[in-house]
Amino acid sequence: MELTLYQVDAFTHQVFKGNPAAICPLDTWLPDSTMQAIAAENNLSETAFFVRKSNGYHIRWFTPLYEVNLCGHATLAAAYVIFNILKIESKKIHFESRSGELIVNRDKDQIIMDFPAIAMQPAELPQHIIKALGNEPVAIWKAEDYLLLYDRLQDIVSLSPDLGGLKALDCRGIIITAVGEDCDFVSRFFAPRHGIDEDPVTGSAHCMLAPLWSEKLGKKRMTAKQLSKRGGELVCEVEGDRIIIAGEARLYLQGKIFID
Repeated sequence: MELTLYQVDAFTHQVFKGNPAAICPLDTWLPDSTMQAIAAENNLSETAFFVRKSNGYHIRWFTPLYEVNLCGHATLAAAYVIFNILKIESKKIHFESRSGELIVNRDKDQIIMDFPAIAMQPAELPQHIIKALGNEPVAIWKAEDYLLLYDRLQDIVSLSPDLGGLKALDCRGIIITAVGEDCDFVSRFFAPRHGIDEDPVTGSAHCMLAPLWSEKLGKKRMTAKQLSKRGGELVCEVEGDRIIIAGEARLYLQGKIFID
């Protein structure tokens, strides 16, 4: 079996920045074990697979270890492939996913995703997790991930957690955030339990971050930066229970997978 594979840098306007995702278009679904093996072999934070349907596409996302319910940067990368390489005529894509319908639009170089907001509740972190972080936050919420608020941008920049200690988390990962200086807010994301020590740019995390900062800043449309080593830039807008997340992407690699 021969499959086409694309590697796309998402949430950036240049290669070697943003978050790389592997994208694998399929005619029909492969066995879950095969898709998981491909994701492990790619060894990127996410590999997305999609299958064409009569009214759009069905998309699924895999880390090197698990299938996940939602991934923003790999959705953006998949849309980039569909718009720019497969060259569909429409400026709108409908994705069916574990998280429901996801609508993606195109406006010149910007890819604009319509995702569900993620409800979260105030929470507490076990002391061994706070110890692994090395810096106690001022507020904590929880949904699929923990969301931790810090006082200053420098708290986000300087945090150097014990990643082994974070593997004891009882959820997917930890988002840390603070108000920005040259943008509205900044964040970082750690998910070592899922094989992702630090994710370069995490679109799905902004489904929690955007509502939080919209309330705090009193604005619907915001600019955001994820302060990983590669870095990434996003525009977020809160529209009721939906989060609009926009960014650019660039193709880095196109190749073939050969499976016996």
